[in-house]
Amino acid sequence: MRLLVLGGTWFLGRAVVSDALSRGWEVTTFTRGLSGTPVPGAVAVHGDRENEADVRRLAEQGPWDAVVDTSASELTPRTVLTGAEALASKAGRYVYISTVSVYRGWPDEPLFIDSEVLDGPADADADYGRLPANHVGADTHYGKQKAGAERAVVQAFGADCASILRPGVILGPGEYVGRLPWWLSRAARGGDILAPGNPNQTIQPVDVRDVARFALNQATATGPQVHNVTAPIGRETMGGFLESCLEATGSTGRLVWAPDEHLLQYDLVQWSELPLWRTHPGVWRIDSTSGYAAGLECRPLSETVADTWAWLQRGNVPVPHQRWKKHGIAPGKEEQILAGLTG
Repeated sequence: MRLLVLGGTWFLGRAVVSDALSRGWEVTTFTRGLSGTPVPGAVAVHGDRENEADVRRLAEQGPWDAVVDTSASELTPRTVLTGAEALASKAGRYVYISTVSVYRGWPDEPLFIDSEVLDGPADADADYGRLPANHVGADTHYGKQKAGAERAVVQAFGADCASILRPGVILGPGEYVGRLPWWLSRAARGGDILAPGNPNQTIQPVDVRDVARFALNQATATGPQVHNVTAPIGRETMGGFLESCLEATGSTGRLVWAPDEHLLQYDLVQWSELPLWRTHPGVWRIDSTSGYAAGLECRPLSETVADTWAWLQRGNVPVPHQRWKKHGIAPGKEEQILAGLTG
């Protein structure tokens, strides 16, 4: 099996490459060479996906049996379309890692594989879906861009040769966003720890290694494939997650639970100041039944937590990313909210 991975040096891309090599596949990666390090055993090709000459040069390295695209999160649909068209005659299948943000109902409604997807043309530029600075309400720009990129892949390869995978939150070793690493760091610091919402609130993060494995299985699939990629609804809880953080770090910290209505008084930035906390009713109601039927398997979240802490304790450092600094509540603000619970 010959595989091309767009990306491949950090987090999901690295997990895809490592898994593919363990299967004995021949792997080529295409990156700018600016962050992360190549996985030994893969053939590294450097170039910029926004440079058509670089993409044409990449295509000359083919053919491949499949492409797995892990690096399109900040690319326009037009850029994805140009690259997919250049590779369409060089690969048999295209696996595109999308997001649940493509759904019009995200995060306010339960989501199913046939839920309505946002508009987004296959040839859209970066301004498509961008809202004016004074707009009040949900910002769907990212979702529309990813929806357009999905359509770009299908347009270039055809539905029969495309796999569209829509993960929710991805956690695990190498995470660069900072959600799980922040909670692990906070747990390790100990003391009274502000725990958001209801400990029985179900959550659905998926391990990066499980997404990688599913993406590679999809590289050998046939026919049209579109799947949500999350842990099962109801299996994991916020309480179980935070208890796993305490256990993994050996912390003596104490979780102090604050109801949603109490937290909302403090103008907290949901999803980031207390990572994974969000009051929208659909955020953890994503149905991934079709994914499970297609072979998706999700390990227990406690295993993801423990393995991520072990990865960090071995001195590993995630690739620097601007999203990292957005996560985590300031200690003073946490103390203020905790005091309000007992005052």
